[in-house]
Amino acid sequence: MIAPAKNRLLNILLADDGSINMRPAIQLLAELPHERECVITALRVFTPLEGSEYARLEAETQKTKNLLKSRHFHFQSKLIQGYPTEKLTKYAEENSPDLIVMGGKATGTMGGLLGNVATHIIHSGRWPVLVVRSPYNGLKRVLLVTDGSSASQYTCKYFGGFPLPQDTNVEIMHVVIPVRTSYPVEPAGLALPTLSAEDEAQLNQENVLHGQDFLERAQRELGRTEGIKLILRIGDPLEQIMAYVRTEQIDLLVCGSRGTGNLAGWLMGSISRELVRQAPCSILVVRTPLEATSM
Repeated sequence: MIAPAKNRLLNILLADDGSINMRPAIQLLAELPHERECVITALRVFTPLEGSEYARLEAETQKTKNLLKSRHFHFQSKLIQGYPTEKLTKYAEENSPDLIVMGGKATGTMGGLLGNVATHIIHSGRWPVLVVRSPYNGLKRVLLVTDGSSASQYTCKYFGGFPLPQDTNVEIMHVVIPVRTSYPVEPAGLALPTLSAEDEAQLNQENVLHGQDFLERAQRELGRTEGIKLILRIGDPLEQIMAYVRTEQIDLLVCGSRGTGNLAGWLMGSISRELVRQAPCSILVVRTPLEATSM
């Protein structure tokens, strides 16, 4: 998957918390076809209470280096004393990583750094974050979800430069939210009609056509026109995405998330947060910078 040089991943920050959850993340990084210019920095933040264990922490960081040293990219490790959220954020602000990688437990649970630290980095930061959950069995199937917004367009372009193994299958999904003819009124709970059945059918048909356009545009923005499976579903976006991830055994879910701009689209709100929390697979969340919202 070749993309313009400006979109390539050359500066990767591995948030190494020393837990067993980091092994799948390290394995995934080792299997990606990185460019020779790529630099991976393993950053370990230890609290003041761990200061007396510096030798042990240094040895654990060396283990990470040993697992990655057979690859052709450049690797460096850093040990910083402080508090993880503060130090990770500061380091990212000063070094502008193209990607932050974290490890996580299986089936949507959050362990290791995936607590308050990861929540802050993912939802308050300004960098794409890859959470690798165990068990990791390779990147065979990747699902990219789009809602047609400018943030989704940015996500597609970013992922176009993501180095995937050659045999990885990429699929793109859009979920059309159906239009209803009525809505409940409280406290009586009565359903009052807002559209005729004919108007509802026409709007739903138009939304399906728009959804197909979103998928085709996402495919073009990804930079690939062949070998991409386009999936259109109708219903609740979160339910449809989660059902597909589970039944199709997706290895990596890719989605956008709200940046600092005023963005529209179902994916940019609470749904991206729920995908991070519930997804039973690894997930890549691409934050959209302010300048990209005007695309």
